[in-house]
Amino acid sequence: IKVSVNMNKDQLDDYLSTLKKELDINYMYLGEYYFHDDKIDENYDTKTEVAKIRKSAIEFKIKRNEKCMILGTEVDVIQLSIVDNYEFSDNKLYVKDISKLDKYLKSFTETIFKERLDKIYSTFESVPYPKLKIRRMTTRWGVCNKKDKSITLNSELIKMDLKYLDYVIVHELSHFIYFDHSKNFWATVSKYCPKYKELRKEMRE
Repeated sequence: IKVSVNMNKDQLDDYLSTLKKELDINYMYLGEYYFHDDKIDENYDTKTEVAKIRKSAIEFKIKRNEKCMILGTEVDVIQLSIVDNYEFSDNKLYVKDISKLDKYLKSFTETIFKERLDKIYSTFESVPYPKLKIRRMTTRWGVCNKKDKSITLNSELIKMDLKYLDYVIVHELSHFIYFDHSKNFWATVSKYCPKYKELRKEMRE
């Protein structure tokens, strides 16, 4: 959809608000607005004043033809020319170029995984801050490498609810304390993720 408008700011706000509801999108302004002073005298000429308002172009290029799983929810992928690369909002993923969806998802995954790692790491004691690696794995959700002080997370976790990602991070960080699956290890996991047994069972189903 391409729309060119020539109106004052209040009219533009009303127009965009209506458009947002009809198309179920978030909108942004493009261009600059110039308005006359509020002072009105006997020589006030509506046509002359309106002519002073610069023409502003509002462009919406919308394409809905994709769906993907993000954080346990199926979301619409919407191509919208006015976003910067991508934006995730209200269970919708707005992308500038749908042909680069994999690139946007990779960037989004890196952001979310880093945020969750930082949050969970802050609750641990005497554990080195690990280098974060992300890749698709077929047999594991995560890997801890004590030698290079890194953890690797399965990129497929971005499709699942955050509680599963959090559990995997707790699991791998706990390996820096006990590099095995002993009772002490599981006691450590339980300390930071009390429902880990339930989550492990659900991830295996």
